[in-house]
Amino acid sequence: MAKKPDNQICANKKARHEYFIEETFEAGLSLEGWEVKSIRAGKMAITDAYVTFKNGEAFLFGAHIQPLLTSSTHINPDNIRTRKLLLHRREIDKLFGLVNQKGYAVVPLSCYWKNGKVKCQIALAKGKKLHDKRATLKDRDWQMDKKRGFKNMQL
Repeated sequence: MAKKPDNQICANKKARHEYFIEETFEAGLSLEGWEVKSIRAGKMAITDAYVTFKNGEAFLFGAHIQPLLTSSTHINPDNIRTRKLLLHRREIDKLFGLVNQKGYAVVPLSCYWKNGKVKCQIALAKGKKLHDKRATLKDRDWQMDKKRGFKNMQL
Protein backbone atom coordinates (compact mmCIF):
# COMPACT_ATOMS: atom_id res chain seq x y z
CA MET A 1 0.00 0.00 0.00
CA ALA A 2 1.37 3.39 -1.00
CA LYS A 3 2.07 5.91 1.72
CA LYS A 4 0.36 9.26 1.34
CA PRO A 5 2.55 12.38 1.00
CA ASP A 6 3.06 14.57 4.06
CA ASN A 7 1.26 17.55 2.55
CA GLN A 8 -1.82 15.59 1.40
CA ILE A 9 -5.09 16.25 3.23
CA CYS A 10 -7.41 13.78 1.50
CA ALA A 11 -7.68 11.85 -1.75
CA ASN A 12 -10.50 10.63 -3.96
CA LYS A 13 -9.40 7.05 -4.71
CA LYS A 14 -12.76 6.27 -6.30
CA ALA A 15 -12.19 8.83 -9.09
CA ARG A 16 -9.39 6.88 -10.77
CA HIS A 17 -11.57 3.75 -10.73
CA GLU A 18 -14.66 5.47 -12.14
CA TYR A 19 -13.01 7.76 -14.75
CA PHE A 20 -10.26 7.98 -17.36
CA ILE A 21 -8.18 10.99 -16.28
CA GLU A 22 -7.40 13.18 -19.31
CA GLU A 23 -5.78 16.27 -17.77
CA THR A 24 -5.20 17.63 -14.26
CA PHE A 25 -5.34 21.17 -12.90
CA GLU A 26 -4.37 22.77 -9.59
CA ALA A 27 -7.01 25.02 -8.06
CA GLY A 28 -7.06 27.09 -4.91
CA LEU A 29 -9.95 26.66 -2.51
CA SER A 30 -11.87 29.54 -0.96
CA LEU A 31 -12.46 28.60 2.70
CA GLU A 32 -13.69 30.08 5.95
CA GLY A 33 -11.59 30.15 9.13
CA TRP A 34 -13.30 27.25 10.89
CA GLU A 35 -12.87 25.12 7.75
CA VAL A 36 -9.11 25.63 7.74
CA LYS A 37 -8.91 24.57 11.40
CA SER A 38 -10.95 21.45 10.67
CA ILE A 39 -8.80 20.61 7.66
CA ARG A 40 -5.66 20.92 9.80
CA ALA A 41 -7.26 18.36 12.14
CA GLY A 42 -7.82 16.02 9.15
CA LYS A 43 -11.62 16.31 8.99
CA MET A 44 -12.07 16.60 5.20
CA ALA A 45 -13.42 14.11 2.63
CA ILE A 46 -13.93 14.52 -1.13
CA THR A 47 -15.08 11.04 -2.17
CA ASP A 48 -18.53 12.20 -3.34
CA ALA A 49 -17.46 15.66 -4.52
CA TYR A 50 -17.58 17.07 -8.05
CA VAL A 51 -17.05 20.42 -9.80
CA THR A 52 -19.91 22.55 -11.12
CA PHE A 53 -19.85 25.74 -13.17
CA LYS A 54 -22.11 28.75 -12.63
CA ASN A 55 -21.82 32.33 -13.92
CA GLY A 56 -18.33 31.72 -15.30
CA GLU A 57 -16.97 30.39 -12.00
CA ALA A 58 -16.05 26.90 -10.80
CA PHE A 59 -17.37 25.48 -7.53
CA LEU A 60 -16.53 22.37 -5.53
CA PHE A 61 -19.80 20.69 -4.62
CA GLY A 62 -20.18 17.87 -2.10
CA ALA A 63 -16.84 18.15 -0.29
CA HIS A 64 -17.41 17.34 3.36
CA ILE A 65 -15.56 19.27 6.09
CA GLN A 66 -16.62 18.19 9.57
CA PRO A 67 -16.66 21.19 11.94
CA LEU A 68 -14.66 21.07 15.17
CA LEU A 69 -16.69 21.67 18.32
CA THR A 70 -14.09 24.05 19.75
CA SER A 71 -13.55 26.28 16.71
CA SER A 72 -17.14 26.71 15.49
CA THR A 73 -19.07 27.73 18.60
CA HIS A 74 -20.13 31.24 17.54
CA ILE A 75 -21.25 30.36 13.99
CA ASN A 76 -23.57 27.85 12.38
CA PRO A 77 -21.25 25.83 10.11
CA ASP A 78 -22.48 24.14 6.93
CA ASN A 79 -20.22 21.13 6.45
CA ILE A 80 -21.14 20.44 2.79
CA ARG A 81 -21.48 23.98 1.48
CA THR A 82 -20.44 24.79 -2.08
CA ARG A 83 -16.91 26.18 -2.09
CA LYS A 84 -15.43 28.36 -4.82
CA LEU A 85 -12.44 27.04 -6.78
CA LEU A 86 -9.80 29.59 -7.70
CA LEU A 87 -8.70 29.03 -11.30
CA HIS A 88 -7.48 31.19 -14.15
CA ARG A 89 -10.12 32.39 -16.62
CA ARG A 90 -8.67 30.39 -19.52
CA GLU A 91 -8.70 27.21 -17.40
CA ILE A 92 -12.34 27.74 -16.42
CA ASP A 93 -13.31 28.41 -20.05
CA LYS A 94 -11.48 25.31 -21.27
CA LEU A 95 -13.07 23.05 -18.63
CA PHE A 96 -16.54 24.53 -19.11
CA GLY A 97 -16.35 24.09 -22.89
CA LEU A 98 -15.25 20.46 -22.72
CA VAL A 99 -17.82 19.55 -20.09
CA ASN A 100 -20.67 21.03 -22.12
CA GLN A 101 -19.63 19.82 -25.59
CA LYS A 102 -17.78 16.52 -25.29
CA GLY A 103 -19.36 14.91 -22.24
CA TYR A 104 -16.42 15.18 -19.88
CA ALA A 105 -16.73 15.49 -16.10
CA VAL A 106 -14.56 17.48 -13.71
CA VAL A 107 -13.75 15.62 -10.49
CA PRO A 108 -11.45 16.41 -7.55
CA LEU A 109 -8.57 13.96 -7.14
CA SER A 110 -6.92 15.22 -3.96
CA CYS A 111 -6.52 18.15 -1.60
CA TYR A 112 -3.15 19.14 -0.18
CA TRP A 113 -1.18 21.95 1.45
CA LYS A 114 1.05 24.16 -0.67
CA ASN A 115 2.83 27.14 0.88
CA GLY A 116 0.31 27.24 3.75
CA LYS A 117 -2.72 27.26 1.41
CA VAL A 118 -5.19 24.51 0.60
CA LYS A 119 -5.00 23.40 -3.02
CA CYS A 120 -7.29 20.96 -4.81
CA GLN A 121 -6.11 18.85 -7.72
CA ILE A 122 -9.01 18.54 -10.14
CA ALA A 123 -9.13 16.44 -13.28
CA LEU A 124 -10.86 16.54 -16.61
CA ALA A 125 -12.23 13.00 -16.82
CA LYS A 126 -14.32 10.75 -19.00
CA GLY A 127 -16.48 8.04 -17.44
CA LYS A 128 -15.46 4.38 -17.69
CA LYS A 129 -17.83 1.68 -18.84
CA LEU A 130 -18.19 -1.52 -16.83
CA HIS A 131 -15.90 -3.52 -19.11
CA ASP A 132 -13.21 -0.83 -18.79
CA LYS A 133 -13.37 -1.06 -15.00
CA ARG A 134 -13.03 -4.84 -15.19
CA ALA A 135 -10.03 -4.55 -17.49
CA THR A 136 -8.38 -2.09 -15.09
CA LEU A 137 -8.92 -4.45 -12.15
CA LYS A 138 -7.61 -7.40 -14.16
CA ASP A 139 -4.49 -5.46 -15.15
CA ARG A 140 -3.90 -4.33 -11.56
CA ASP A 141 -4.20 -7.93 -10.29
CA TRP A 142 -1.77 -9.11 -12.97
CA GLN A 143 0.78 -6.45 -11.93
CA MET A 144 0.45 -7.47 -8.26
CA ASP A 145 0.88 -11.17 -9.11
CA LYS A 146 3.91 -10.34 -11.24
CA LYS A 147 5.53 -8.42 -8.35
CA ARG A 148 4.81 -11.26 -5.94
CA GLY A 149 6.38 -13.73 -8.35
CA PHE A 150 9.56 -11.70 -8.63
CA LYS A 151 9.77 -11.30 -4.85
CA ASN A 152 9.43 -15.07 -4.35
CA MET A 153 12.14 -15.77 -6.93
CA GLN A 154 14.63 -13.50 -5.13
CA LEU A 155 14.18 -15.26 -1.79
